[in-house]
Amino acid sequence: MLKKILTSPWTALLTLVAIVAVVLQQPTFLESVKLRYFDTLITSKPVQTTNIVTVNIDEPTIDKYGQWPFGRDVYADIIKDLYARGAGLVVWNVMMPEQDRAGKDSVLAKTLSEYPVVLPSVGANDTKNKPRNPGAVMIGDPDGKVVEYPGILSSIESLESRAYGTGISSTFPEVDGVTRRMPLVIKSGDILYPSIGLEVLRILAGDPSFQIKFSDIGIDKLRVPQFGQIATDPIGRVWIDYQQRPTTYSLVELPNKFDNNIVIVGTSAAGIANPVATSRGELWPQEMQASVIATLASGTNIQRPDWAPGAELLALVALTFLLLFLTRWVYVGLGVGVVVLGSIVPLSMWAYSKYLYLFDGTLLLGGLTIILLHAYGVKFVSEFLQKQQIKKQFGSYVSPVIVERLQKNPDLIKLGGEEKMLTAVMTDMRNFTGLGEKYGADVEGFTAIMNAYMTAISKPVFANDGCLIKFIGDASLHIHGAPLDDDRHAYHAVKTTLEMIQAVEEFNKHLESIGKPPVGMGAGVNTGKILVGNIGSEGKMGYDVLGDPVSVASRLESQTKSYGVLMIIGPDTAEAVKDDFELVWLDNIAVKGKAVGLDIYTVGKTVHYKHEEFKKEYLRGDWTRARKWLRDLYNEDTDLQEYYTKMLARIDEGLPANWDGTYHATSK
Repeated sequence: MLKKILTSPWTALLTLVAIVAVVLQQPTFLESVKLRYFDTLITSKPVQTTNIVTVNIDEPTIDKYGQWPFGRDVYADIIKDLYARGAGLVVWNVMMPEQDRAGKDSVLAKTLSEYPVVLPSVGANDTKNKPRNPGAVMIGDPDGKVVEYPGILSSIESLESRAYGTGISSTFPEVDGVTRRMPLVIKSGDILYPSIGLEVLRILAGDPSFQIKFSDIGIDKLRVPQFGQIATDPIGRVWIDYQQRPTTYSLVELPNKFDNNIVIVGTSAAGIANPVATSRGELWPQEMQASVIATLASGTNIQRPDWAPGAELLALVALTFLLLFLTRWVYVGLGVGVVVLGSIVPLSMWAYSKYLYLFDGTLLLGGLTIILLHAYGVKFVSEFLQKQQIKKQFGSYVSPVIVERLQKNPDLIKLGGEEKMLTAVMTDMRNFTGLGEKYGADVEGFTAIMNAYMTAISKPVFANDGCLIKFIGDASLHIHGAPLDDDRHAYHAVKTTLEMIQAVEEFNKHLESIGKPPVGMGAGVNTGKILVGNIGSEGKMGYDVLGDPVSVASRLESQTKSYGVLMIIGPDTAEAVKDDFELVWLDNIAVKGKAVGLDIYTVGKTVHYKHEEFKKEYLRGDWTRARKWLRDLYNEDTDLQEYYTKMLARIDEGLPANWDGTYHATSK
């Protein structure tokens, strides 16, 4: 019972439980795989060029303006130039937390008073300068529900106070160091600060502040009144649509017109700024901020729904039960499994393309793959054990050829068979009774010696690709020509029988060495159309043969003692092997239950012409002349003295007066 349970595909439910347990623990490596999959979804959409422009302070810019940082008066000139070229709003993504060494802060402060510019701040361990209080409208308690920093690093007060807006530019990488989501608000002390993206959105909407409502689990609602509600996760993050990309220029190669677009200025010169790892690779901070602003401005609402993790686990469980149920039909189960696995990624891509939902295809794809490998691995082990059981059950008493065939295709073990031209060999042990009497009450000893006998006569069968059908007491039945085809099955049958007779002679040497009487073996060999296959009932069956040629082989074996030979060969077998062996005609006999006579033969040495004369006189019923030839043959150096003796005795006992050349056997 335990073995049956352990080899059931349903044990894959244990793997399911393990997978669910691991997923609920949210290990870093699984989170990283999931996030990389989301990267694939997000970057699968077509690239969209936005109306946001990024201007890079790059190496050619450094060459033009000299040492970095430039004087604040240079900053002022750049801002004025951008507006002269038609900028709609300038985001100056350059930190200025210290006084200008050239003393030009007043120049830039005046410019900030005249032109709308958004300045950056970053979260820090300590607050430096006096960050601008955005005056957010807040409902509920934000403690522990948003990203928090101990302090804020902002620009010097003379610049901060004159900026049109300020926003946090700090990135918020995932566990693998890649920035995919941006918090729209952060908290420092008791104040909530907007990100640059949210601040730009507020300015574009013309609202004095943003509004935020907290629930027990985090941010419930976040909105800019004139713009509308913004969907975030509970800690205020939004997924960045990196397929919305800005147009990028070098500060020294600006277009003539910006067409009232948002212009974000940032550094990209080597050694000044570090790129940010994102879903689409490394980007400069201003490029990332451009994608954030575009995501918010366009209303792109990439979502990882709160119910998504539960739905994914539920789908994993449901599909597991379905696929495990289908394992009972191997090819159906595999086919459905392939279809399910192959549809996971396209379905998740469709959900993102149509609804901007992020579903974790890796959980279903990886989880179901592992579960299917478990289920079909167990089935493989089960089938392997089944094959080993077949070998154990049949290997000791049928041909290894059959065992191999059954192992390759266990479906062969079922009712039915096929009719084939085969040669059957029936053997019987001689002096079984005498040998048994010598062992007396020693049943174990007698069993052991009989097993040794059967082993001895089996070896030639297997050596000649025969199929040992069964032992019947001290008798045996084997065939040639099945299950593997053999065009020379008759030859191999006769050859095997001769080798079996020789094996018995060798076995007798062993009997003599242990003081036991010798035994003999008689064999009937017959060829014909025989039904062969797994024959029996639904509950018990075996590889067996049925047909008249098998019955005739048994009758021929039983006549070997009557003719004083060890092997009798049927007419069809004799015809097939006449060029391979020296055959001797024995009689024309109608075996028990048959009315038509058969010419029977054996393998042996005789004086051919005398034997032919005997055969002729015998068949026509000239007993006098038949006796003469028999006596002459008996005195010759042949293998058939016992046969000739028995034929003389038969004639002397008297044959029927209505002799028709056929001897009708009266016993089986």
